Amino acid sequence: MPKKTRRRDVKEASDIIKDFENFLISEGDELNTIRSYTYDLLQLENFLSIRKKTPITTTVHDLRDFIHTMFDTGLSPRSINRKISSIKAFYRYLVFNKTINYSPASDLELLKVGRKLPLILSIDEVTSIIESADEKTPLGLRDRACLELLYAAGLRISELLSLTITDLDLDNDLVNVIGKGNKQRIVPFGKKAEKAIDEYISIGRPLIIKKRSSPFLILNARGKNMSRMGFLKILRKYRIKAGIKKRVTPHMFRHSFATHLLEAGADLRVVQELLGHVDISTTQIYTHIDREYLKEIYREHHPRA
Repeated sequence: MPKKTRRRDVKEASDIIKDFENFLISEGDELNTIRSYTYDLLQLENFLSIRKKTPITTTVHDLRDFIHTMFDTGLSPRSINRKISSIKAFYRYLVFNKTINYSPASDLELLKVGRKLPLILSIDEVTSIIESADEKTPLGLRDRACLELLYAAGLRISELLSLTITDLDLDNDLVNVIGKGNKQRIVPFGKKAEKAIDEYISIGRPLIIKKRSSPFLILNARGKNMSRMGFLKILRKYRIKAGIKKRVTPHMFRHSFATHLLEAGADLRVVQELLGHVDISTTQIYTHIDREYLKEIYREHHPRA
């Protein structure tokens, strides 16, 4: 009999989490954010089910114990903070829709973590990755266009893969980007990116899509919207082909875009606009990278460094 009760509780918990997921979708939250929230909450659900609790019957003590188990697994403070944020958002939703009267997560506090400097690629590394794409094939033309645009416009991977053909203005070298929170920004790109995109759209893309139709700019080999995992595989292939040993992520192109602009003397507020940052303090992290770069050059070349 206890087993049946527990299974019913787990199902009820899963239904509540699913309702929250649907709510986030209706609010226009990013798919990756929703997936992260769901993953964190399913972990919490599993923890609570062992205690024969549900999200409705849990207490702040249960939530704190859950956080402590995350510490025990060796999870970083930054990752634990993400889980705390997921839990807080979930319980705010339950209060909002009157499922509960008070959030047991309201007293949970985020951990203090040092702000890490973003990892970047050198200009030579970016160039070698981009030029590894084989422009003699339709998929190579697509890959070259992807990589050029990712770096030229400082896009997030989600922004790149959600672009449609109509988001591009090739006459003026501009791209219309829908960023976090559905915020729109117009970003310019250079002639190299324009050439790669034009060749992909006029030559490569028609051979990939064939008689099918899709509004999306970046397509997989089957003519459908490319997935995040699909792009990661492509990037890994070109990173290896370029002879780069370190791990390379799509976001490193965005970090490199900002850092290289600042190193060349671009105004911080202009870079903020290009990146779509609401708060300039988010952009200021790249000025620290610039200083680190200057110190590195100094240490390498000054006779008494």
